[in-house]
Amino acid sequence: MRYIDSKAKRCRAVGVNLYGNEKFDRLKNPYPPGQHGQERKKRSEYAGHLLEKQKIKWTYGLTERQLVSLYEEASKAKTVTGSFLLQLLERRLDNLVYRSGLFASRDQCRQLVSHGHVVVNNKRLTIASARLKTGDVITFRAKSAAFVRAIIKDNPSIKPDWLSVDLKEMTIKMEAIPEREQLDQTLQEHMLVEFYSR
Repeated sequence: MRYIDSKAKRCRAVGVNLYGNEKFDRLKNPYPPGQHGQERKKRSEYAGHLLEKQKIKWTYGLTERQLVSLYEEASKAKTVTGSFLLQLLERRLDNLVYRSGLFASRDQCRQLVSHGHVVVNNKRLTIASARLKTGDVITFRAKSAAFVRAIIKDNPSIKPDWLSVDLKEMTIKMEAIPEREQLDQTLQEHMLVEFYSR
């Protein structure tokens, strides 16, 4: 089910900008929402694990079912479960469009995909959760070119080194599967693994 309530509340709950929008970098009240948000309370181990799980889920815009499914897939892999899970999340189509640094937020990128503006390897793809592989090339429909150029950031942000972006041609290429050290260092995926493996 799509979340339609306050995004700022979620950002305040976990203490980080979950959505990419610059406005969430300047939250008026940086403490958690609610009557007791400013009180200093010792967080239980369970609460810490739950909050980290929620942070990862909200960051990538997943439902609980999607996250559980990805965790189950990652737990069967013959590698570190948490790192592999993050690699699966980073390979999502909507995330790759966002990671290009061309657009303002993940929500905007997800909408671009679901509205049919995005093309992968010369085929239109409208599934935000589609998983890409090394060498895949993301472009935009010819009919959408003017619209997409109009919403591209004036100053594109830094892209990861496992992606290549051609602003002139408006192409995004996945050059490699990212290693853990190339991914968001604020995420503590081991806590998510511990939460689900209880």
